[in-house]
Amino acid sequence: MRLIRVLFTLVCILLLTVPTVGRAASDELRLYIWSEYIDPAIIESFERETGIKVLIDLYESNEDMLAKLQAGGVSQYDVVVPSDFIVPILIKLGLLQPLDHSKIPNLENLDPQFLNPPFDRANRYTAAYQWGTVGLMYRRDLITSFKGTWSILFDSKQQVGPFVLIDSQREMMAIALKYLGYSANTTDPAQIKAAGELLLQAKKSRYALGFEGGVGGKNKVLAGVATAAVVYNGDAIRATEEDPNVAFVVPDEGSVIWVDSLAVPARAPNPAAAHKFINFILDPRIGAQLSNFNRYATPNAASLPMINPEDRSNSAIYPSPEVMKKLEYILDLGKDLRLYDEVWTMVKSR
Repeated sequence: MRLIRVLFTLVCILLLTVPTVGRAASDELRLYIWSEYIDPAIIESFERETGIKVLIDLYESNEDMLAKLQAGGVSQYDVVVPSDFIVPILIKLGLLQPLDHSKIPNLENLDPQFLNPPFDRANRYTAAYQWGTVGLMYRRDLITSFKGTWSILFDSKQQVGPFVLIDSQREMMAIALKYLGYSANTTDPAQIKAAGELLLQAKKSRYALGFEGGVGGKNKVLAGVATAAVVYNGDAIRATEEDPNVAFVVPDEGSVIWVDSLAVPARAPNPAAAHKFINFILDPRIGAQLSNFNRYATPNAASLPMINPEDRSNSAIYPSPEVMKKLEYILDLGKDLRLYDEVWTMVKSR
């Protein structure tokens, strides 16, 4: 009799646990994304409409995301949000799977300039999420004679208070290169080395507070701990609404323009849910809600009529033609990227 009860109990346990495993596989989506980069209400709407529970992990740099995927995250997450310049690396390493366009009909809503991008021809692996710039966020109440150049970081005579550098290799290197008058994508070893020396000099300044993700730099400026920080424009725009003494600018020497995209890791546990999520984000209404929340520019042409009018006219979000001329996309440099890796390692370790 005891044996029968034991067997009955085991059968009940199996009946209860097997469906649970099945639900976990089909009813969960694991999203790996930058912090403060999606409206929680969008997540709630997706869960409500699909019955799929979204679990979120956060990162602060493309390098962190890449390392996590290589360390096993490729089979842990269903959707990641890489920046343009790192997409070719993810593809070459076999960390992304091709998208099934038949499951993403809203892909057609993207503006033509974000279809067939140079870093992912025919959008085989990615769909544009948001785009923006990297610039300088600063306190107008603490910097009263700002001249609109990156010299506030790189010229000891122009430094007036604590500042934060952005902890993103290619973007921070690009800013140093632009300050020196070089291309953000140069492959000249001497120019890359000069940019590294400039960054090292800035890092060792008595005013330097080190390297942080864009959100970390933004928070230090808001708190008054830093007078300036290199940040993403959307982070800065939200900060200006919290404190009118905070401002954002793309300095005169220029900076970088970027596109972040949605992608599915090569061994994602739930690619079906991933495709549903990508298609959901590309819905015109959701795309507008996303940009109205995080204050970055939308790549979704069908969303533009629903963007807040004040944001559409804000040149810090949608740069003027004059500013656009000063911006460069960061490109995949193939084998020449090792030059950047070597210099960045030197800067961070000394």
